[in-house]
Amino acid sequence: MDAPLISCIVPVYNGERYIGEALHSILEQTYHPTEIIVADDGSTDGTAKVAEAFGNRVKYVHQTNQGYPEAKNLGLNEARGEFIAFLDADDLWHPVKLERQMARFAEPAPIDLCFTRFKNFWMPELAEEERFYQRQPLCQPQSAWSISTLLTRRAVFDRFGDFHDGTRGIENMTWFLRAAGQGAVIEVLSDILMDRRFNVESFTRRGKAVLFDNFLPILKEWKDYQRRKGNG
Repeated sequence: MDAPLISCIVPVYNGERYIGEALHSILEQTYHPTEIIVADDGSTDGTAKVAEAFGNRVKYVHQTNQGYPEAKNLGLNEARGEFIAFLDADDLWHPVKLERQMARFAEPAPIDLCFTRFKNFWMPELAEEERFYQRQPLCQPQSAWSISTLLTRRAVFDRFGDFHDGTRGIENMTWFLRAAGQGAVIEVLSDILMDRRFNVESFTRRGKAVLFDNFLPILKEWKDYQRRKGNG
C-alpha cells in the first residue's frame, strides 16, 4: 500500500530571509511522499524568487495581502494530500518530524490532531535577549500547541472548519480550541521535532500590549469551549 501524501503548507509574508531554510527542512524529511505549498500573503520582498528557485519541488501560490488566516486557507485549497501539516516560514522541522507523527497515526488508538514538543532559538542579533532567558522556561522544551508542529488529516478541516472565522493574529489557537470543543482527540508527542525561531519581527515577542489585546479573544474562546463541555 502506498504511503499517504502529506501536504506541507508554508504561509508566508515577506519571509525572504528565512523561507529557504524552512523549505530545506521539509525536503530533508525522512517521510515521503510530500507536497510543499508556499502560500504567499502578498509579500513585497524576494519571497517569490526564493520559493520559485526550488523549481517543481515547491508549489508557489500568491494572493493580495489579506492576513495569515487567509494564507493558510489558500494553502488548504491547493492541498492534495490526505494529511496536512503547516510550517511557519521562519521555523524549522527536524528530519524525522513527519515520520514520527505518521507512526503515531498508524497506531490503533485514534487521534485527530498530532503536535510535538519544540524548542525556541534566537537570531544572532537577539543574543542579549537569549542570554536573559537562558535559565527561564522560554529556553526549555515547549509542549504548547503550535501550528508548526501540527499534523492532521485533511478531513479534519471538513469537520471543524478552516481559519476564516479565527481571531486574526491568534487564529491558530482559536481553531485549536474550536476543534477541541467539538471533540477532537489531541495528542502532543514527547519528541522535540521543531525549532521555533525568534527574530525581530516575531509575533510571539512583540510586547505586552499586543499580547494583552489578544488575551480577551482567547479567553472568550476558552469560556465558550468550557461551556460546550458543560463546565462553565
